[in-house]
Amino acid sequence: MMSKKPTLEKLSPSFGSSLLVKQHAEKVDKNNAFWHFHPELELVYVNKGQGKTHIGNHLSYFNNSQLILIGANLPHNGFADRLTANGTETTVQFKSDFLGNDFIGIPEMAHVSSLFDRAKKGIRFGIETKTVMGPKINKLLEYQGLERVLKFLEILNYLAYTEDFTVLNADGIALETNPQDSDKINTIYKYVNANFQEHITLDDIAEKVSMTVPAFCRYFKRTTGKTFTQLVNEYRVVHATKLLNESKLSIADICYECGFNNFSHFNKQFNEITGKSASNYRKEIKHIIQ
Repeated sequence: MMSKKPTLEKLSPSFGSSLLVKQHAEKVDKNNAFWHFHPELELVYVNKGQGKTHIGNHLSYFNNSQLILIGANLPHNGFADRLTANGTETTVQFKSDFLGNDFIGIPEMAHVSSLFDRAKKGIRFGIETKTVMGPKINKLLEYQGLERVLKFLEILNYLAYTEDFTVLNADGIALETNPQDSDKINTIYKYVNANFQEHITLDDIAEKVSMTVPAFCRYFKRTTGKTFTQLVNEYRVVHATKLLNESKLSIADICYECGFNNFSHFNKQFNEITGKSASNYRKEIKHIIQ
């Protein structure tokens, strides 16, 4: 059984503040990342680092930087596996009504309110937006009180109007966020994350959450909107994109390193999940790195 239950995470801004702004530049221990959610929205900017983006049903790998906005109560995991030279991860956590119930409802906040609504599915912003807003997000640490709030409103206003973004869970989120389901899902994801390079049977994973195989299959499909096999294949393909980004291994070697035992099946899954072949992905790597 897992020692941590990734249910509701309680966040506490410092006294006299409605925003929780924090930054770390040390190596990230991805083993301490856990599946969690909280009523606060979360804006995350990684300026130099690599890792998995796991938000709701979305799973992908990023290399170098990313800027994402996670909606209230949207389950997510840790992001940066590691930070590179001068790398930092800055997060801003806040409630949609951090300036009061009435303020979010005024006409001038209509676009920001729509931004918060889109964030329920998770948003990844593009290169242009990262370039403009990333430094401003980092500088929030230098401000206090009303000045920090005003600077943050400027950031939200920019994000609300930009069209330079991608919705990560375009088909919606099927994940349930009650404590019992969060605990089971965390156990499943932790096990897959540690064992996806090996063969995982349904008997193995069902036993981990004390369920029969048929009950597990129904539960997992209902909760995540996908089959367990789909999840494992996604983990393997995400790891493949990491190796294509960072290693000189041949594509055939990457196939087996990721847990696939059939090269044809690997190519099919990679194409279905990423929309391109592994060879084309590697050719376009300079354009993919952001």
